[in-house]
Amino acid sequence: MRCIVFGATGYLGARLVPALLAAGHDVRVMARTPAKLDDVPWRQQVEMVDGDVIDGERVRQALDGQQVLYYLVHSLLRSDFVDFDARAASTVADAAAQAGLSRIVYVGGIIPDQQQLSDHLASREEVGRLLHESGVPTVELRAAAIIGAGSASFEMLRYLTERLPLMITPRWLRTRVQPIAVHDVLYYLTNAAALPAEVSQAFDIGGPDTFTYTGMIRKYAAIAGLQRRIAIPVPVLTPWLSSHWVNLITPLPRALASSLMDSLENDVVCTEHDIAEHIPDPEGGLIHFEDAVELALARVREGELQTRWRHGDDNSPARPLPTDPSWAGGSLHEQVHERQLHADADTLWQAFEALGAEHGWSATPLGWSLRGWIGQITGASKVDRGLRQPHRLHPGESLDWWRVEYIDRPHVLRLRADIPLPGRLWLELSVHDEADGRSSYRQRTLFQPHGLAGEAFWTLSGPFRDAVLGGIARDITSAVQQRWAGRAVFSRSRAGTFGM
Repeated sequence: MRCIVFGATGYLGARLVPALLAAGHDVRVMARTPAKLDDVPWRQQVEMVDGDVIDGERVRQALDGQQVLYYLVHSLLRSDFVDFDARAASTVADAAAQAGLSRIVYVGGIIPDQQQLSDHLASREEVGRLLHESGVPTVELRAAAIIGAGSASFEMLRYLTERLPLMITPRWLRTRVQPIAVHDVLYYLTNAAALPAEVSQAFDIGGPDTFTYTGMIRKYAAIAGLQRRIAIPVPVLTPWLSSHWVNLITPLPRALASSLMDSLENDVVCTEHDIAEHIPDPEGGLIHFEDAVELALARVREGELQTRWRHGDDNSPARPLPTDPSWAGGSLHEQVHERQLHADADTLWQAFEALGAEHGWSATPLGWSLRGWIGQITGASKVDRGLRQPHRLHPGESLDWWRVEYIDRPHVLRLRADIPLPGRLWLELSVHDEADGRSSYRQRTLFQPHGLAGEAFWTLSGPFRDAVLGGIARDITSAVQQRWAGRAVFSRSRAGTFGM
């Protein structure tokens, strides 16, 4: 089918497009800022149209020749999102009717019965109604919290849990939620394209588990290996007030946090499962909350730290993508040191391989005082299990306080701190060829904090890190330069000998 996606730069849209391509559909994308999609791996497989959903003429041009419209536009970051989203939906509905589309597919929110709706949920309901009124068969998939790295609901859950070991729980934390894994949302979205024209209605979609929000926080803490979160119930503290302290302890934008918190006043639990009459449950059943969280946390647990979430190098929609906002993917602090060397890349890599050999980590071992510094903080003792082969490292080997986690010879060496810390600490060393026989050295220190203790550790250690990590970079590059200079002297000496 010929499918067009509005909202492809957003959380669901960026994950839906490759799913549609994998299902064999032709895909067109309309985006207000197409450049946001320059780095996605599927960029050359889709037709790109620039345009805004409130520009009727551009919308009509984008819909020309298409069959199925996926409408995934949401404007929570705008203060006037209620009016803007209604205007955009009306514009798109009119254009869809004129274009003769066979179907509209839209993702809204679960609408509880007999409860006063938040502005967020009321807006979602209004957009669905406007799209239905277009006369084009419309499937509205109503979901609560979507579980996957990058989802605003999941990121708020992640930050609240990781940064608040003690929670004051107002009434909204005792509302009921039925989360759903992003894999299952995409399953319903891709299958909705082929539904017959007579299917035009809203469906609740949710996973197999239902919790209070407090229960969901405690479940997340257990899965993430955090200590049990202590909850102290209080009768006051409205979502509006809560959004202010949420803004202080999480990196989510204030407007987004405020809208999400307002919606927590409402129970968001499925009242029906009619979707199964038209789209059977996926093989193996819907994904449980625990499994969905495990998938969302898998990247860091597996040590996939090639970049700060910049490359979509796996096919799991539960993991971060390059189109996700900067606050998505959890806390991962980074400190980088870079140096240019008058030495070739092979010499630099040999210095990496010599780490931990009989002569110490580098030419000036005092520069590696990180060992003693961490040991004093944590009370850990030096670990020295020896190397299988001096001057050649292997994954899994221990080097003093570090374990070799990843080697891409001769480009990248990553070490993980193998001592007790309030988080996970990596040291990544990489080498790049430059022109004229030179090379560049890049050293990244990455820290994934566990809770407030981890955040405090990273913040308070700032002055020490600057001195110690800068010293490591100087030690390695100094050793390389000395080795390179020695080679140059030796080469000139040999040349002089043969010239006699």
